[in-house]
Amino acid sequence: MTARAGEVANVDDARIVSNGKTGKEWLSNGLDYSANRFSPLDQVTTANVGKLGLVWSYPLNSVRGVEATPIVVDGTMYVTAPWGIVHAINARTGEKLWTYDPKSPREEGYKLCCDIVNRGVAVYKGKVYVGSPDSHLSALDAASGKVLWKVDTSPDRARPYTLTGAPIVIKGKVFVGGGGGEYGVRGVVSAFDAESGQLAWRWYTIPGDPSKPPENEAMAKAAQTWDDKFKYWENGGGGPVWNTFSADPELNLVYFGTGNAGPWASSIRNPSGKDNLYTASIVALDIDTGQYAWHYQATPADTWDYDADQDLILTDLTIDGQKRAVLLHADKNGFFYVLDRKTGQFLSAKNFVDVNWASGFTPEGRPIEIAGARGVDKPIEPVPGPFGAHNWQSMSFSPKTGLAYIPAQNVPIMLVDDKTWTGQGSNLPGQPMSGIGWNLAEAVVGTPPKGKPFGRLIAWDPVQQKAAWTADYVSPWNGGTLATAGGLVFQGTADGRIVAYDAASGAKLWDAALGNGVVAAPMTYEIDGKQYVSIAVGWGGVFGESHRATDHESAGIVYTFAIGGDAKYPEVARYKLGPLVQGVKYDPKDAPAGAALYFSNCLFCHGVPGVDKGGNIPNLAYVDAETIENLQNAVVEKHFADRGMPDFDGKLKPEDLEKIKAFIQGTADAIRPK
Repeated sequence: MTARAGEVANVDDARIVSNGKTGKEWLSNGLDYSANRFSPLDQVTTANVGKLGLVWSYPLNSVRGVEATPIVVDGTMYVTAPWGIVHAINARTGEKLWTYDPKSPREEGYKLCCDIVNRGVAVYKGKVYVGSPDSHLSALDAASGKVLWKVDTSPDRARPYTLTGAPIVIKGKVFVGGGGGEYGVRGVVSAFDAESGQLAWRWYTIPGDPSKPPENEAMAKAAQTWDDKFKYWENGGGGPVWNTFSADPELNLVYFGTGNAGPWASSIRNPSGKDNLYTASIVALDIDTGQYAWHYQATPADTWDYDADQDLILTDLTIDGQKRAVLLHADKNGFFYVLDRKTGQFLSAKNFVDVNWASGFTPEGRPIEIAGARGVDKPIEPVPGPFGAHNWQSMSFSPKTGLAYIPAQNVPIMLVDDKTWTGQGSNLPGQPMSGIGWNLAEAVVGTPPKGKPFGRLIAWDPVQQKAAWTADYVSPWNGGTLATAGGLVFQGTADGRIVAYDAASGAKLWDAALGNGVVAAPMTYEIDGKQYVSIAVGWGGVFGESHRATDHESAGIVYTFAIGGDAKYPEVARYKLGPLVQGVKYDPKDAPAGAALYFSNCLFCHGVPGVDKGGNIPNLAYVDAETIENLQNAVVEKHFADRGMPDFDGKLKPEDLEKIKAFIQGTADAIRPK
């Protein structure tokens, strides 16, 4: 007999809140509505973590980035793979129960700036909710995976909205945002009825066409902070809400961060120097109505791609002897913020990595910008760079230690405002990824940056605003973190491990090799008195498409550990970096033009030929000569469309392909050891 919808995974608000106090299940993306990723489970401790062993593994059969935190409820794990594919797994054994593919068009994968990823599902009253790259939200029967309803979350099909963030559900509403800040979308948050899929309310993060009445008072206020001369409503204002949410049921507020303004270059988008609300901001809305409550803008008039979409953790801290209900946020811009979550009042901020764009804050919380930090007329090396000091990879907070655990990093890059950018759809050779719709109005400069890339786990004291301890890694782009009452912090790494640290001291206590780089966060749950630690593995994301730090690779895999586990690890392959391509005929005179075309169509996916080593997408200087000679197969004849390869038919001419070949082969010849 098949269970009916509602009999399985009968999760509601009260169950999510109460489970946050026990941690026996993992019912929401960040464990509960506070999103602190702190589990009260303490069976695995600093004393016995070294006895963790593999209990089961499960193949996700995916080749792109895996960014999901699994949900575990009633003995079933729900986890997503690329393309928004949902896997329901027996959480005791790793046995497959069902899968669901939303069938998002593979040929439209280029609309996702930063890999074809998905950050997980929400579960509520017998339904599993998942977003898909084509900006649809599906509600599935938790028992069978049957589609109960499916809705289009895009407010404007003329714009390339995408949906990668994990939904949350509270008070009978499913909350989702949407990506596309580089592609000219207008940031939006939508609340749908959890039972029917009907739209309850919608709130935009930036104003619309000024010839039309503003949707609400918040939009009227925001319109005063935009430059009409730029026609932001046509050229794309950005502010996308592409990550997940947190919520306070008692205050009846839902919280989210907003992304960068678009295009990146403020001098072009924003010549009058206005703030551009509500981009790069933290926003609180009323759960029931979507009415604006408050906002805090972390980066006014952003020009460095400093999205504020990173985790928003809700907790209570004692500050200056007073207990405060706060929101914690480690921003892409390098500063750690403590805000009053009732009012949005700025309480404190301090840089957790080196920064060169702001020196501090006014008492009201406005950043004090450093002169010359904007690359208007000459190249700059922003610190942190556009990959961020902390990107989407999840931060955790332990009330036991009072520390937040931040996956920190920097990826150096040189930028300058692009005065040749002509507006939405500008696609001149050399404009980064403009061939697939990116609108940056920034040029990537070939001058080597002075900074060195790094990856680092930082245990941060939000009251003292200083690091308690740090652990360095071999590469940027390490995974999210999990803190537990057992005194532990777990993190996956770019070099293919899961590591456990003493949460108080930072001493490394255990690790296990996973055969591929990790970007997702671990989670933990308990079944039949046994604590499990699980992590979904699959290298990717915007950095992981073209870079790697492992010498092995595998398809996506979920690994689950427990004390005494002795299961056999799945086989993984050694990463094969072939010899530099050789023998492709080309005219050296075509190479400079080919470089510009490559920058506009290939760079952020395939990396610099021969310099980068390839991530989950191959570096084209290390493929065989036949592939490069027949570049048209991939570029215009759709041989790799099922993997998300864009279709350049009608966009790139045969002579363009010859120039790109010249750049690839010419670069390989130039760097080949003599």
